[in-house]
Amino acid sequence: MIVKTSVLKALICATALVISSSISVAHAQTGVGASEARAIAKEAYIYGYPMVDGYRIQHAYFVDQNNPEYKAPWNQLRNIPRVYTPDDKAVQTPNSDTPYSMLGMDLRAEPIVLTVPKIEKNRYFSIQLIDAYTFNFDYIGSRATGNDGGSFLIAGPNWKGKTPKGVKKVIRSETEVVLAVYRTQLFNLDDLENVKKVQAGYSAQPLSAFLGQPAPKAAPAIDFIKPLTPNTQKTSLEFFNILNSVLQFCPTHPSEKALMARFAKVGIGAGKTFNANNLSPEVKVAVEQGMADAWQALAQLQKRMDAKEITSGDLFGTRQYLKNNYLYRMAAAVVGIYGNSKLEAMYPIYTVDADGQKLDGTNRYRVRFAPGQLPPVNAFWSLTMYELPSSLLSANPLNRYLLNSPMLPDFNRDGDGGVTLLVQNENPGKDKEANWLPAPKGPFFMAMRLYWPKDEAVKGKWTAPPLKRAQ
Repeated sequence: MIVKTSVLKALICATALVISSSISVAHAQTGVGASEARAIAKEAYIYGYPMVDGYRIQHAYFVDQNNPEYKAPWNQLRNIPRVYTPDDKAVQTPNSDTPYSMLGMDLRAEPIVLTVPKIEKNRYFSIQLIDAYTFNFDYIGSRATGNDGGSFLIAGPNWKGKTPKGVKKVIRSETEVVLAVYRTQLFNLDDLENVKKVQAGYSAQPLSAFLGQPAPKAAPAIDFIKPLTPNTQKTSLEFFNILNSVLQFCPTHPSEKALMARFAKVGIGAGKTFNANNLSPEVKVAVEQGMADAWQALAQLQKRMDAKEITSGDLFGTRQYLKNNYLYRMAAAVVGIYGNSKLEAMYPIYTVDADGQKLDGTNRYRVRFAPGQLPPVNAFWSLTMYELPSSLLSANPLNRYLLNSPMLPDFNRDGDGGVTLLVQNENPGKDKEANWLPAPKGPFFMAMRLYWPKDEAVKGKWTAPPLKRAQ
């Protein structure tokens, strides 16, 4: 889960809630007082959190070569011929089902052409295209385009060209920076060499190279700002600096002109500068309170998610699908940034048990699928363990981080043919170990994944079974 382009460096641009050294001066300079600054800070934080967190991840992946999570420079595809483990810490809630390939695209100079090989029909793959807002603006893959292969052009907002010869489809991004997350299905550990062969067939080329033409003038180099950590993102006013920087690569969408005008009152926007030292003590407190207000709003939304009123399928997708619901977009980033859109994958989340109690490894739990009630998918499903508060994979003696449908032949069946999965910290014994999902000793949550879900899941006719505490 899962996840950055050269563009992101320009994310350095500062956002400035430049509200002077006294309330009266602040009001004179910006036209807002502390109460309005607090309200705007809350709104801007909710709006910008996914973008700032995305910058943090993409800086680790494509900028900071000393970071253990570094993948490759911008516009160079990096295949990762393994599944994720607890050692992968840049992205919260990663999947451990599908080896990833990662590509950060800087589309300022020219488009990038992605070519995929022909892939056997029963092997699921997808290329999730994510813009700087964290919208999933399009897909290439088994569901979206089929397994017959081909070349697809990814263009930024300012490209005016026509579909080149040899390109199946032109896909346009709202932003100049794009992340492509590739997932290639792994059937079992013995299948890894086959996955490597598929990955070797993926390619990413600038359009000029694809056409065999001279390259256009390079885009200006970006002086990347230092990202915040997951913890400091919650409270540091430098957050708005990074947001301003990211916004430079995001031409204002018509639906957000009024929003950007409101943000500009306190110095938030593309090319603007934020300097916390210029804030009066009152306004600085107000802005910090606005950030805290954003987290409080998310906590209220989390209650609705725990009650299943809102599902992960509501949180991920295109701008049109989300209808500019920025709190949903923030929740998506916190729960599992770069999650798939509903038609590509669904993520029933277990944060509480059937009695509404938070999950903890001091207890034992059971998830039972009645006969004929396994998750309905065209590809495959899984149930993955994450420890809290990190939301990362949980280390255990079996190095087992999930249970999934390829393991079905090894599961013990109930007397009626159903399947019961055992979720607990202690090994239940060799005779039950096949059905065991190891839990940490403390707090945790679990994410079910339905890749290429069938209609009964998408339309809510099938729902995930409850997680019951064992007596």
